Amino acid sequence: MATRTIDLVSGDFWGRNPHDDLAWLREHEPVYWDGANEIWGITRYHHVREIETNPGLFSSAGGIRPDSDPNPMMIEMDDPAHARRRALVNEGFTPKQVRALQPVIAAIVDRLLDRVEGSDSFDLIRDVAVWLPLIVIGDAMGMDERDHPLLLEWSDDLMRGLGASDPALVEKMTLAFDGWQTFIKGVIEDRRREPNDDIINALVHAEVDGTKLDDLELIFETLLILIGGDETTRHVMSGGAYQLLLDRDQWERLRTQRSLMPSAVEEMLRWVSPIKNMARTVTADVDFHGASMRKGQKLLLLYSSANRDESHFADPFRFDIERSPNDHVAFGAGPHFCLGASLARLELRVFFDRLLDRIPDLRLADTDEPAHRPANFISGYETLPVIRG
Repeated sequence: MATRTIDLVSGDFWGRNPHDDLAWLREHEPVYWDGANEIWGITRYHHVREIETNPGLFSSAGGIRPDSDPNPMMIEMDDPAHARRRALVNEGFTPKQVRALQPVIAAIVDRLLDRVEGSDSFDLIRDVAVWLPLIVIGDAMGMDERDHPLLLEWSDDLMRGLGASDPALVEKMTLAFDGWQTFIKGVIEDRRREPNDDIINALVHAEVDGTKLDDLELIFETLLILIGGDETTRHVMSGGAYQLLLDRDQWERLRTQRSLMPSAVEEMLRWVSPIKNMARTVTADVDFHGASMRKGQKLLLLYSSANRDESHFADPFRFDIERSPNDHVAFGAGPHFCLGASLARLELRVFFDRLLDRIPDLRLADTDEPAHRPANFISGYETLPVIRG
């Protein structure tokens, strides 16, 4: 049998369309040993769900990235520590609170679309999509609007540096973290002096087992909230918009049948899978579907592969806004199911609802697929030129 050597940790692998290689792995080596990085790649849908729902054997506490040590934040914890930390943040994402944001999000989208109102052409990502989730999560964190551009720059530089082969990107990632660390320490001190009702304040004043979070824990937990709220949803907006505009029939169907919006959003999530992978650590020797995994080894849950798994999804390489059922794993599964899933879905529904209303004649400036961000964690298009008419 022919073999392929695939570097699952390389940003360059994820900085292009990887689905030919991922489909080959699902067929020939579904549990793939990436020897260069000493990590297992989990490609099939049911295998990903099996691991996600068995945290006792496949732990998050060893870190969610394949090439770095764990940091003190909830995503890199197992229960019960994870559940206690998650409960602190969850207070800001209750269903009632998220539903109440609908008119706020609509107003933000309208404000962003007002900026391009008189333009015959613009970049749907850089002019609109990057700002909506940043503004929403920034407001929830109590950030000043004047700081939004800097937060976006740091967020982008942090994600672009993961798995990068360009030393300049790695250096910018380091500088971005230093900048964030200095900035957020000031915000933390401000919340200690003058408490308010934002998410950062809740973390600063919360106690876990009688102990408050220290500065390092607060630095990483708030960064997780920023990146989780900012970096992921925008890629679904841009990837979803590209597919809708590429297939004009689906754009028109969604424009005239808004009842299709929930299923369209789920298909965008499946199709884009903005979080490409998460790492887990094996806690005991185990034979996993023919692969001899050893205690201490890491594995990567390849969500973008699982969401195109032919054994689970009918015609998975067809973008279909009416796909049903659509039990994708873009938000993960198990204890670490995405905390902000309901907010992301609301942002997507409102964004496309307003976009279809306000610019129904939107078209792609170029039908060629845009370039992907060459990063190994969260990836998507970096630019999407569009025109009117």
